Amino acid sequence: MIDNDAQQVTSENTSDKDSMPPDATHLWQLDEPTLAKQFDTDPEKGLSEAEAARRLQQDGRNELETKRQSRFIQFIKQFNNSIIYILAAAAVLTFFMQRYSDSIVIGLVIIANAIIGYIQERQAGNALERIREMLISKNFVIRDGQKLELDARDLVVGDLVNLEAGDAVPADMRLISADNMGVQESTLTGETNAVEKIEESMTATDLALADRRNMVYASTAVTSGSGYGIVVATAEDTEIGHIQQSVGEVKSKPTPLMRNLNSLGFGLSIAIVVAAVLLFILGIFMDTYSLPTLLIAVITMVVGSMPEGLPASTSVVLAMGTRQMTKKNVIVKSLPAVETLGAVDIVNTDKTGTLTKNEMTVTKILTHDHDYDVTGVGYDNNGGVNFDGNLKFKGKNFDWQQDDHLAWLINVAGQTTDAELHFENGKWELNGEPTDGALTTLYRKMTGHDPEVQEVDSLPFDSAFRFSARLADLDGQRVLMVKGSPATVLRLTDQAADEKQWDTRLDDLTADGLRVVALAYQAVPDTMTEIDAKAIGGLTLAGMVGIIDPPREEAATAIQELRQAGVQVKMITGDHPDTAMAIANKLNLAPQVKAITGPEIDALDDDQLKAKIDDYNVFARATPANKLRIVRAQQANDHVVSMTGDGVNDAPALKQADIGVAMGIKGTEVAKESADMVLADDDFADIVAAVREGRHVFDNIRKTIRFLLPTSFAEGLVVIISILMGHDLPLYPTQLLWINMVSALTIQFAFIFEPPEAGIMSRGPRNVKAGLLSKLDSFEIVYVSLLISGLGIFAYDMLTAMGLPNVVGSTMSLNIIIFGKIFYLFNLRNEHPVISKYFFQNKMAFYIIGILIVLQLGIIYLPFMQDVFHTTNVNFWYGWGIPIIAGIIVLIVTEIGKFIRNRFINPNGITE
Repeated sequence: MIDNDAQQVTSENTSDKDSMPPDATHLWQLDEPTLAKQFDTDPEKGLSEAEAARRLQQDGRNELETKRQSRFIQFIKQFNNSIIYILAAAAVLTFFMQRYSDSIVIGLVIIANAIIGYIQERQAGNALERIREMLISKNFVIRDGQKLELDARDLVVGDLVNLEAGDAVPADMRLISADNMGVQESTLTGETNAVEKIEESMTATDLALADRRNMVYASTAVTSGSGYGIVVATAEDTEIGHIQQSVGEVKSKPTPLMRNLNSLGFGLSIAIVVAAVLLFILGIFMDTYSLPTLLIAVITMVVGSMPEGLPASTSVVLAMGTRQMTKKNVIVKSLPAVETLGAVDIVNTDKTGTLTKNEMTVTKILTHDHDYDVTGVGYDNNGGVNFDGNLKFKGKNFDWQQDDHLAWLINVAGQTTDAELHFENGKWELNGEPTDGALTTLYRKMTGHDPEVQEVDSLPFDSAFRFSARLADLDGQRVLMVKGSPATVLRLTDQAADEKQWDTRLDDLTADGLRVVALAYQAVPDTMTEIDAKAIGGLTLAGMVGIIDPPREEAATAIQELRQAGVQVKMITGDHPDTAMAIANKLNLAPQVKAITGPEIDALDDDQLKAKIDDYNVFARATPANKLRIVRAQQANDHVVSMTGDGVNDAPALKQADIGVAMGIKGTEVAKESADMVLADDDFADIVAAVREGRHVFDNIRKTIRFLLPTSFAEGLVVIISILMGHDLPLYPTQLLWINMVSALTIQFAFIFEPPEAGIMSRGPRNVKAGLLSKLDSFEIVYVSLLISGLGIFAYDMLTAMGLPNVVGSTMSLNIIIFGKIFYLFNLRNEHPVISKYFFQNKMAFYIIGILIVLQLGIIYLPFMQDVFHTTNVNFWYGWGIPIIAGIIVLIVTEIGKFIRNRFINPNGITE
């Protein structure tokens, strides 16, 4: 919270950038006197206690607040959607018809949906709470010239705060003093390397957050050095506060599948109700039945036609998909999310630790005479070198000491690193800076052991002279060793005259996105015990190393599989665009890699960004607000978007995306709470398995719908056709209830166990706007409904015309509907002919059919069931022979339809 007169200079915060006046000055551009004047503070004594108290009273505490809604209201709100209204109406209708089992099942579905929605909403609230907790800390503050330790919640704009290594940064601050200060900003930028901080003003007018080197931000941490900063923003005005606001503003939305199901359910309900009204009016005019009989017939038609089992079937298919994904280390937090990933056509992912190993590795060595390629990636000490790109030696066989420069480079690398590596839980853990970790690993690759340092003195890295130094005894000789910026170290060596030649070689490394560190040394007298930075000169250049966070091999493979599946993979990172593009090219992210930066995105309004967003596949120097705008722009272009992330800075975009995917190991709790899905082992390749399973789940849901609708409509059509023809109803209401109930318990779940079809990852993402059913599907539903209902009515009329009792005809018609379902199931299981090698692929389908037939034997031959369901003992021909023949007819007709569909109408298997 800031005063009005300070609003102008704090508007560089991402969310305020669009409203900033053209002549506004950014905080990083101000010198110390201007800064002190702007915030009415003393850069040496800080604020007075009285002024601090006044500002605290005026602006409030430095903490993030969340608006809480009662849990009861949150739960009740879950019932406020159209699909629930339709299900509730069906429950009431079946209750008044005394079909209590149907009412109970539908009621349970309503409650289950409400509970799932409630849990999702509570998880979103938990994400906000996690962010809020990140601002709670204690810091040293200068007030009235006195150093006080205060709760971070009591800080105000203008406070002068002392920061030391290990401190959490409690508010957004502009530094006025920085002594070898490094700050870990991964919570905001996603990048793991500590940022070197300075106190001087910067002239650039347009800087990404990661480049604002004289600014520090709340929720970040000081890793080295110390400094003083003036608080420029607190609470919700901080960058982390803007993230909280973004998370809170992102509204939960139904997944593409749920939108499709809601639309289908609403449309079917309206159609069935309209048909019932028209049928009732027509029945009155025809005067076929008495009014009570007509009313019961119409209600029976409505109940028979309503696919009540659809929500339950969908939930079970999704639950099975969730279970399968859990086995593949993918934890799904909401059932609909299972299918959503199968529909995505864009996967946005961060770089560090997701596409790369997050283990800095030396891959290039330059000495005066040679170039070396270093093999092996990460912190594992397996690897060697390629000598001038011609000969390859294993590290243990190559006598690297034959090249004097290389030998010195290896030794200087080992002597100047402070990083330690430990093998824990099946992987290497780094204790120290990532760059030092790369040098330690290089030394271990060459020597087979950890470096042993006999240190005399050390000079830590200082941004003022951009190198570090170490004085140590090495092989009986005292040596001064230096590592640092190539340009700086070159000027301290005997090869300064060759700077242009080195620059040419360095350009090749930087073009590949490598970070370059120069290593030099100098033999000194044993009497030297301290390092004087100003006296260093005349060093011998051992060489330079190129370091990069290497791409994960499994990520490269996963990207290619996703591309083949029609899914674009896009990188969003806080890293430098050159580095990001180099990694993207190594991963073969796209045929042509094109990058845009966060500041360039900030310069575009929403319409401009929407028009250009699809042109880019690398987004560098991206802020949390950039990530959110990127996802929204992609969604505005009708993409189904997945967002992968692990940091607090990813939370808004994770929640906005159609499916947010968080990392389970290195992911923050905020990211995991905001996401729909968590990769338990942080393996990007798991996304490929999740996409495949998502498509598999959708296929099975679609098959379930294609099965339920015609078989349900067939029950309703039996009633409609009988009314229109003036015939007796072949099926009793209790028999229709039995068909729905027994189907819900058995046959409709056969598709759950249907394995994925071949080519599932080569057909591209589905068009979510096309709905769940194509025109061909709708035509199939119509003719299959007419076929099954027509066979039932024809057989019933044939038997009753022969003088057999109506109860015999009803029993046979009941079995015709059941066997029509059984044989139609075999047609729908896959796109192959029914008689093929795939016939026994889903063995569970046969067990389920066996259970259904046993239940049919019970309803027909058990006396107490005969009384309830109006059935009777029948001989094999009437009870089973004719129904089986009817089922075979259904199978033959639908197989002919499948052949025509796959061979002539839709040979590519694409859903219209």
